[in-house]
Amino acid sequence: MQTAAESWGTGRAVSRIPRVPGGGTHRAGQGAFGNMCRGGRMFSPTKTWRRWCHKINKAQKRYATASALAASSETSLVKARGHLVDEIPELPLVVSDDIESYMRTKQAVNFLKRVGAYDDVLKASKSRQVRKGAGKKRNRRHQIKKGPLVVYKTDNGCYKAFRNIPGLDICPVDRLNILTLAPGAHVGRLIIWTESAFKELNNIFGSYGKKGAVSKLTDRAGRVYKLPMTYLVNSDISSIIQSDAVQNAVRDKKIGKNKTKNYYQNPFRNKKLMASLNPVDPSLKE
Repeated sequence: MQTAAESWGTGRAVSRIPRVPGGGTHRAGQGAFGNMCRGGRMFSPTKTWRRWCHKINKAQKRYATASALAASSETSLVKARGHLVDEIPELPLVVSDDIESYMRTKQAVNFLKRVGAYDDVLKASKSRQVRKGAGKKRNRRHQIKKGPLVVYKTDNGCYKAFRNIPGLDICPVDRLNILTLAPGAHVGRLIIWTESAFKELNNIFGSYGKKGAVSKLTDRAGRVYKLPMTYLVNSDISSIIQSDAVQNAVRDKKIGKNKTKNYYQNPFRNKKLMASLNPVDPSLKE
């Protein structure tokens, strides 16, 4: 918008878009300001008073985090997200606490090869590419896919060992969030747990019959977070319907024809309907 461009008006066989004044350069006479012009402003620019952030209840965010954790143990969901898990022995993948004391990246790479997760790391590292669009100029030039996530409890040097591996993320168990567990709102991330971190989940999120012991997940009333109980305990719906308790409470099947809905008919177009309404009408037509 840093130009004194004005429209040339009609009668010059050119469009009425504002044009840069002056002469002697290529810029003179070019269109300006419009969203269809080179160097022009965007159409319908974003406003500062737009509602950029939406507040979400803590209970909903914690429930989403717990759901993402549960989805990471399903092989089908992890595969659907694009991770390579054919060489991994089991899901969830829980390893010993020895990896928390790794100090070198070479040790971390050898560990990933032993558990069969290195193929997924290579897939993520090879996906690094230059971003399309203007984001290249805004401090986010490259894109890379998400690889495995390593979750630990105590950092004895493992953070520095794993942080330099492209595509791999590392996070303490007490700082898990939905953005890390389900990037792009797609659940089923491949997670590598240390044994102590996996046991700590019950203290943080609790279970269906026991509340969590960590005071970090408490509300204003001081109540510790507890996983919500699902309403559907048994997912076998057919067995529930065929059970004796349900069948005894069901009413007997009605025998006979169902009542059909009466649709409106025009008697001036339907001769039988006109005869039923006005029996004299057929004789008048004759």
